[in-house]
Amino acid sequence: MKNRKFTLVALLLVVVMMFTACAGAGNNGAANEGTNNAAGNTATADSGEAKILRTNNNSEPGSLDPGLATGTHESWVLQHAFEGLMRYNEEGELIPAMAESYEASEDGLTYTFKLKDGLKWSNGEPITAKDFEFSWKRVLDPDYGSEYSYQITNYIVGAQEVLDGTGSPDDVGIKALDDKTLEVKLLAPTPYFVGLTAFYTLYPVSEAVVTENPDWAKDPSNTEFVSNGAFKVVSWEHNSKIVLEKNENYFDADKVKLDGIEFDIIEDGNTSYSKYQGNEYDLIVSPPATVTAQGIQEENSELVIGDDIGVYYYEFNSTEKPFTNAKVRQALSMAIDRKTMVENIAQGGQTPAQGVVPNGLLDDTGADFREANGNLITEDAAKAKTLLEEGLAEEGMTVADLNGKVLVYNTDENHKKLAQAVQEMWKQNLGVEIGLENMEFQVLLDRRSSGDFSIARAGWMGDYADPNTMLDLFMTGNPQNDSGYTNPEFDNLMKTAAGTNDQKVRMDSMKEAEKILVGDMPIIPVYFYTQPRLQKPWLTGVYKHTLNYPTMTYADIDMSQK
Repeated sequence: MKNRKFTLVALLLVVVMMFTACAGAGNNGAANEGTNNAAGNTATADSGEAKILRTNNNSEPGSLDPGLATGTHESWVLQHAFEGLMRYNEEGELIPAMAESYEASEDGLTYTFKLKDGLKWSNGEPITAKDFEFSWKRVLDPDYGSEYSYQITNYIVGAQEVLDGTGSPDDVGIKALDDKTLEVKLLAPTPYFVGLTAFYTLYPVSEAVVTENPDWAKDPSNTEFVSNGAFKVVSWEHNSKIVLEKNENYFDADKVKLDGIEFDIIEDGNTSYSKYQGNEYDLIVSPPATVTAQGIQEENSELVIGDDIGVYYYEFNSTEKPFTNAKVRQALSMAIDRKTMVENIAQGGQTPAQGVVPNGLLDDTGADFREANGNLITEDAAKAKTLLEEGLAEEGMTVADLNGKVLVYNTDENHKKLAQAVQEMWKQNLGVEIGLENMEFQVLLDRRSSGDFSIARAGWMGDYADPNTMLDLFMTGNPQNDSGYTNPEFDNLMKTAAGTNDQKVRMDSMKEAEKILVGDMPIIPVYFYTQPRLQKPWLTGVYKHTLNYPTMTYADIDMSQK
């Protein structure tokens, strides 16, 4: 055991050295970053020219329509172009955004939101509660194809029936009582519902604009992109650049100091970092791992390690043999050395995963849910080999049937090195030789969604501050449950948690559900995310909530320091 581990670590270090020798490493986690014009194009405030924040988004968005967005490569842009009823401030507090206030009924089943006075879309037209009703019900249209429809169907009266085609939108518990009042009726008390209204699927869109042009969000160069956030999208050069300008009709526009934000779309982390070094970017998210590691060691003042609620993992297509067998999945998980992957490859302050729910979410007693539910992950190469043999035998297969299976991941040097490490660990510990295939992030998402994979790299970031946000996607039928995992016992526990206002019952049910999920192992949790970023000293006012990418809404650039 000790000799094998020593040999494995040595091999991994060779892999790391090989791929970091030329210009750094790859990005960390599921981060999406960007690039843009040279800093020399940004003039000082005294010159009267535009003050533009430049960064890199890392991946081409699949959509900039909030109801169709599925990942951080879209949400970072959307969180600056749109605003929900609520939002998170610099202190991490959930505060009203489009809402002026809200009230909950005594039984926790009805929420009434009052909108602020004078709200306007970026085109100057008024925003009303009817726009929210339209936007949320639009997500339920089965022809619309929102993968996040469950953020409404799981909670709101009559919503699932509309998605199933058995109910009417008129019966859904989302009603604009007047221009400023939105009433929402829930299926069961949901303590985190107000926080959910800060999530991008529940951002409003203009009913007038969407009705007139259903493709309004596809190409802002050819049509007016109407939004309600601090900025508006004015151009989208696909696979190249997204340009945002300040929205003068934003309710808080007086506090917005930037004239715009430009997101480049460059997948290569080394290129992004080079542009940051050349002062072409004011900020980059998830710089190359070696850069982050060096920055931590040297206490680089430009390096900020942000907290995240998220887990990096590999998911199995559990409908494909032999991954239909839980013993096979468990064996592949047990054969991974997470500590080595975190310390020698990821190198961004991440922690080895101890389950699916990361640290930072609380249970009914106020304790950290992760700590309360314990370490559910077992690493044991010898046991893994035995389990693998048993599982394969049950399927009438041998190790040879696993050889040649392919792990797919999105193009990124760090994802590549992590995948190579897993490939080597499985070869060393289990005699399994898999292939690797990289692709663009959106292509990976499409492949996972269609079930066109055997093993895939994935990551899940929390949508709201409750353990449920990390667990409910594995329920049977969830559109985001790409593994195809299904377990009635797990489903029933999650339904129990969703159907009670007793917080102890909720949390106990979710703790037991997580244990079942990890026991079945449809995914291999690898580590819990952090989010490193590099930020120039002249850039101020940027903050990051654990559920979001860095918020640049109230950022400022001191050109005298450049």
